[in-house]
Amino acid sequence: MKARTLLTTASLLTLAASFSSVSISVQAADLAPAPVYYKSPPIAPFNPWMIRLRVLSVLPDSAASSVNVAGAPPLSSPSSGLSISDRVIPELDITYFFTTNIAAELILGVASHHISGSGTLNGLDVGKAWLLPPTLTLQYHFTDFGPLKPYIGAGINYTAFFNQSAANTPLAGLAVADLRISNQFGAAVQFGFDYMLDRHWGLNFDVKKLWLRPDYSATVNNAIAVTGRANIDPWLVSGGITYKF
Repeated sequence: MKARTLLTTASLLTLAASFSSVSISVQAADLAPAPVYYKSPPIAPFNPWMIRLRVLSVLPDSAASSVNVAGAPPLSSPSSGLSISDRVIPELDITYFFTTNIAAELILGVASHHISGSGTLNGLDVGKAWLLPPTLTLQYHFTDFGPLKPYIGAGINYTAFFNQSAANTPLAGLAVADLRISNQFGAAVQFGFDYMLDRHWGLNFDVKKLWLRPDYSATVNNAIAVTGRANIDPWLVSGGITYKF
């Protein structure tokens, strides 16, 4: 009898253990799956540097240049003046962003221009000069137009003239020698836009207006001193490639 009681007790314990195991399994199946945590995509660090390589058209507006001949009243266009040739050159600019909206841009390029007479001096070959016109502007970049990034800016230009040479080619008994053009500061304004193709590469279009009016001097027929102001006031129109670091 005692053995039968022990056997019955063991059977009951085994059955209870089986029910307990089934209950635990059912409860585990009813539990919601563990949440899966996704990592946010990494945010690219802000890099303040941008460079552009552009083709730049230098379009002088010299209609109001003046000519002063020693011993004669001053002459100004359209009666007499200077005409300065247009040029197309490669140009590099470097931009530094202080914030996503505020930036400073420095453009670098060198151009050679031919200078001739206008008005009553039309056809007179005055000479040529090289220009180094670094221009620094402070810009505001608009960031609400998707890949299109328009901007406006204003700043200062300093133009250095070098390799100046007079033509010394006679015309109607006149020949110009000893051409000298002074270096000059001037104001600058600009507007333009970048169209970004991806995070780094884009296309750029830019227009600047410079107020550049250097003094000059020359000698006509190796005897007559001529001075004046060359109102160059060029438009700088450019387009090219943008790279944002």
